[in-house]
Amino acid sequence: MTTATHVPSHIAISPSILYFGTPVALLTTENEDGSANLAPVSSAWALGQTVVLGLGTDSQTAANLATRPELVINLPSPGLWGAVERLAPLTGASPVPAAKRARGYRYEPDKFTASGLTPVPSETVRAPRVAECPLQLEAHVRRSSPDADGHFLIVECAVARVHADRRIVVPGTQHINPALWSPLIFNFRHYQGLAPELGHCFTSLTPTERYRVR
Repeated sequence: MTTATHVPSHIAISPSILYFGTPVALLTTENEDGSANLAPVSSAWALGQTVVLGLGTDSQTAANLATRPELVINLPSPGLWGAVERLAPLTGASPVPAAKRARGYRYEPDKFTASGLTPVPSETVRAPRVAECPLQLEAHVRRSSPDADGHFLIVECAVARVHADRRIVVPGTQHINPALWSPLIFNFRHYQGLAPELGHCFTSLTPTERYRVR
């Protein structure tokens, strides 16, 4: 009798980043002079009504939240990846921090114009929303702390109000229709959208077959 031998298919690697497929968010905060800062982030996750963000300690967003702890977490669709990429090399920090300058970042005070996106007023915070984003979460910072190495800030935000494009909301409900909404995904520094649905969790309140457009 022959016993099958398992042949390992994995190898040990050391990737420079671990963006293994996370949603992109555009954060709007208020600058000291009352103008708006707009910045993309790719480290965000939600639990209940809390959204946790990972921010660079030398970012203008982090500086703004330290004194004006409110923001909008705007979630773009895949079609907005070009606008996100136009924002990627820009910073609202002046002078540009040395580490960012070495990586090719440049100062831009008007990021809405530079990206081609449109600011619209919020209802519970001073920072504007991004009109083109199908989901916009107005939020307040509840806690902020450095990571173990001191390179990043871990920011916990309480969501105060959610604005959703009516076209992605299940009519007559408070639910987002996952058949009509796809976040922009940052996958190892590449922009992607969601692949076709495979199924849904048993806890889902919106099984797609119930709401699929026919």
